[in-house]
Formats: sequence, C-alpha cells, structure tokens
Amino acid sequence: MVLFATGDIAAQQAVEKVGIDKHNLARTGRMALYGGAVFGPAATTWFKFLQNKINFQNKNLTIAARVLTDQTVFASTNLFCFLSSMAIMEGTSPKEKLDSAYWTALQKNWMLWPAVQAVNFKMVPLEHRVLVVNVVSLES
Repeated sequence: MVLFATGDIAAQQAVEKVGIDKHNLARTGRMALYGGAVFGPAATTWFKFLQNKINFQNKNLTIAARVLTDQTVFASTNLFCFLSSMAIMEGTSPKEKLDSAYWTALQKNWMLWPAVQAVNFKMVPLEHRVLVVNVVSLES
C-alpha cells in the first residue's frame, strides 16, 4: 500500500511535475487502496503458488517456467484488474480504459518484467519477492 502511494506521489511530483497544490490525492488514495487491498495479497499468494507448484529438476527450467507463467497468467490478469478497478474508482468506463490502454501496457510490461522476474525468482527469497516488484515499479 505504502509503495503504491509512494510511486504515485513520485509520478505526480517528479514525472508529471504537477506541484503540491495540484497533487491529485484521490488518485494517490486509489493507488494505495489497490496496492494494499488487491495487489499485495494477490502477488503474495501468486508467488507462493509459483514456488510450490512449478518445480523441475533443472533450476533454469524452473525459473523460465515461472517467468512464463507469471507473464502470461498473472501479469495479464493483474493489468486487467488494475485498469478496470481504477476506471471504476474514477467513475469512468472500464471497457474504454481497457480498450485504450490494456494492450499497450501489456507490451510495455513484457519489455521489463520477464528479466526482473527471472532475477527475482532466481535470487530473491520468497518472502521478499513482492517487495522487489514494488521497488522496481517505483523506478519504472
């Protein structure tokens, strides 16, 4: 929750340069709510699932299978949930939001996250993987 809010504050202030007086607190609140109520619990459960269910004798095959599963199942589903829930909380059309942003966002996701997740699954203990994803999200 805190990292999602921090990321939005950084985006508004450092990237969009809206200034403190025009900071969109409702947007930051929506991001915090999504991060704390949806993404955090879902990602924690997902990473445990991958750790317990996708295992091969070859460690590199295990990492590749986890990344492939993560990027085809979780990334696409999470993006759908994120865009839809943001639209609902903004009072706009989820369909329009998905039509306008989903495919482009998913393609951009695939430019960064397979490499991040390969390192995450190979080197980071299970209990810290969600934190890694949140920290990388702050930078991207």
